[in-house]
Amino acid sequence: MIQYADEHITIFQSALFQTTSTVIHVDGVVLIVDPTWLPGEIREIQAHVEAIRGKKECYLLFTHGDFDHILGYNAFPGATTIGSSEMRNHPKKEHKVKLIHEFDATYYITRDYEVEFPTLDIVIEQDAQRLAIGSTTLTFYKAPGHTFDGLFTVVDSLGLFLAGDYLSDFELPFIHDSAFAYERTLNKAAKIMNDHDVNMLVPGHGRYTVNRSEMAGRITMATDYLTRLRMAIIEKDEPAIQRLETEFAFLSPSTVESHKENVRMMRNELEAVQ
Repeated sequence: MIQYADEHITIFQSALFQTTSTVIHVDGVVLIVDPTWLPGEIREIQAHVEAIRGKKECYLLFTHGDFDHILGYNAFPGATTIGSSEMRNHPKKEHKVKLIHEFDATYYITRDYEVEFPTLDIVIEQDAQRLAIGSTTLTFYKAPGHTFDGLFTVVDSLGLFLAGDYLSDFELPFIHDSAFAYERTLNKAAKIMNDHDVNMLVPGHGRYTVNRSEMAGRITMATDYLTRLRMAIIEKDEPAIQRLETEFAFLSPSTVESHKENVRMMRNELEAVQ
């Protein structure tokens, strides 16, 4: 479904995990971000892109290489792809593709394009790297922590901050790379808010916001969880660790396992610096 639309930005939201896919139409170019999940949802994004594209250049941006964010890759042939250098060099590309095939097989899903890990045409190597597409400038920032290959993107002319799997309105941190890196990335998000005239934030899961106070509140929510998790582990406070588990929205075996992974990652990193 369409969560938001104006003359430049259309945000699609999947029925699965409230995953967002954003299409930006500005200055003679079309930018598609993380097209996903179900075939009908991807067809809706395709139809929208076809309706606005004409002869405009088309770009396909991946915020990171998790399988739910890359499975629409070949649905947009001819698009110029963008992602981080870490994503280009991802050591588990075949595993990510395997997860897509397993998901599709589990739910009897067929797709009218080949599933592959994206090949990147434009590779982001460093923080504050800028890219001009048409007369629009994108500014990129590395965003490790959730995954090692994460990427923040600011569309400067629109004040649009594309946050990938950070800064959701309901999701607490899922740490698959590094707890310490996740904290640094949250600090970086706050700096981006100060350095750019951000007036819209789009997370990878959940709802967009145009409220600057809410954007700051989302950074605080994630930081607070990590801070309390750190202290509970340092103090060996198992009841506090268990209470943090119950704060996840949509409490389920999946969120329980994600919290356990967060605990494991944080504990390992704390022990490594002792």
